[in-house]
Amino acid sequence: MADSPAGTTGAGADEWVNPLREPRDRRLPRIAGPSSLVIFGVTGDLARKKLMPAVYDLANRGLLPPSFALVGFARRDWDHEDFAAIVRDAAKEHSRTPFRKDVWDRLSEGFRFVQGSFDDDDAFDKLAATLKQLDVERGTGGNHAFYFSIPPGAFPTVLQQLKRSGLAEQNDDSWRRVVIEKPFGHDLESAKQLNAIVNDVFPEHSVFRIDHYLGKETVQNILALRFANQLFDPIWNSHYVDHVQITMAEDIGLGGRAGYYDGIGAARDVIQNHLIQLMALVAMEEPTSFHPSELQSEKIKVLSAARLAEPLDETTARGQYGAGWQGSEQVVGLLEEDGFAKDSTTETYAAITVEVDSRRWAGVPFYLRTGKRLGRRVTEIALVFKRAPHLPFDDTMTEELGQNALVIRVQPDEGVTLRFGSKVPGSSMEVRDVNMDFSYGTAFTVASPEAYERLILDVLLGEPSLFPVNAEVELSWRILDPALDRWAQGGRPEEYESGTWGPKSADEMLARTGRTWRRP
Repeated sequence: MADSPAGTTGAGADEWVNPLREPRDRRLPRIAGPSSLVIFGVTGDLARKKLMPAVYDLANRGLLPPSFALVGFARRDWDHEDFAAIVRDAAKEHSRTPFRKDVWDRLSEGFRFVQGSFDDDDAFDKLAATLKQLDVERGTGGNHAFYFSIPPGAFPTVLQQLKRSGLAEQNDDSWRRVVIEKPFGHDLESAKQLNAIVNDVFPEHSVFRIDHYLGKETVQNILALRFANQLFDPIWNSHYVDHVQITMAEDIGLGGRAGYYDGIGAARDVIQNHLIQLMALVAMEEPTSFHPSELQSEKIKVLSAARLAEPLDETTARGQYGAGWQGSEQVVGLLEEDGFAKDSTTETYAAITVEVDSRRWAGVPFYLRTGKRLGRRVTEIALVFKRAPHLPFDDTMTEELGQNALVIRVQPDEGVTLRFGSKVPGSSMEVRDVNMDFSYGTAFTVASPEAYERLILDVLLGEPSLFPVNAEVELSWRILDPALDRWAQGGRPEEYESGTWGPKSADEMLARTGRTWRRP
């Protein structure tokens, strides 16, 4: 682990800390050491719907230490009790595990609230005093994580305040970490500038960039599926795979989100982080171990070898949803949504074609797409295999037979589906597609933890495996930037009807090579 030696004592030591000791049993739960979590932007939806419930769920599962503290920072005129009431309401409404009074009473003893704005020196001095007091009263040991649930434009101000007030200072006996939500810049140049600002205050090993998709059980299962099973490795390459489709589709619109989304668009919001990270996990080579540095190294190799296929006018597509029917509900188009300008060119659908110049993947296109107001809410990764080189059947026997596919369902019905041909019962030889299905919900009795539970715990443990590092962020922008630049010159996005699967240009993008999008 790249953190300081002291950071491993109470904060999640890995198996190589003491070479004279047996490696720790990975099946045992890892409990965070003495620490606190400070949330900036504690009044926002992310804090209320995800972060606070995740903290309660971790406590309910016994994964937080008795000395844990949660500190909120905002401009509201709250005292500690007001803040505790807000957290309690959030936990009762959004937590995954049942509300238990004994757990709540113990957890809430460590709640503190600091009132102030981001440019208020006195407020940050008070925050520093509050954390020192928690070190004494709660035994947090000087170990504090700062969660930036705030707009990126506020990052520089808060970072400089943490530096000025001494809150970012680290020593051999404690750690300080910063957690940053996406977006990590809006292009390669801004990402480099943001990384420089962050690393001026916190060393890279103390920076945790949250991509909540990487905390999902089904995403982590990609590594298990690939590297724990000899069954798939021999065919996980260009000899057998025709192409890969990675889809994140949503059926909701953008009403009420204009302030965040307008000017950002689908590609920056989803493809640059979530989908390119999923592509890296699918395409990476087997790491020598699951040590964070080894995983990150293999992902960086893939991203370094990846580029957009050309010409971009034929290998990319973008669209903007218009009015239509979403199920039984008639909905308006983006330009009629509150807050969006009538001439907005923000895309709500984006698709790109990525090629990976490596021996394993040469000639295999990776199609990445995302969109709002599509046919249904689904995120999946589909490896579509080449057809058999020789089929000893008449065409009529296999006219309903498609291509074999391995589909990893990330959400909402988490699992894996294998599609292959099978004979239809009867006296004649007729082959059609059937599915062999694995579902998390039926295979395991334990419910999967929410992504933010895993990620917050990993921050407190100092476990960076699931967090993109500087190089990954910058390489992702390097891949996407040419498409963004081309679209900026191309006028308005193509309109598509709500409830469909995107613009016509996206279908044409695949049709040029004789392929079609999956309809999940």
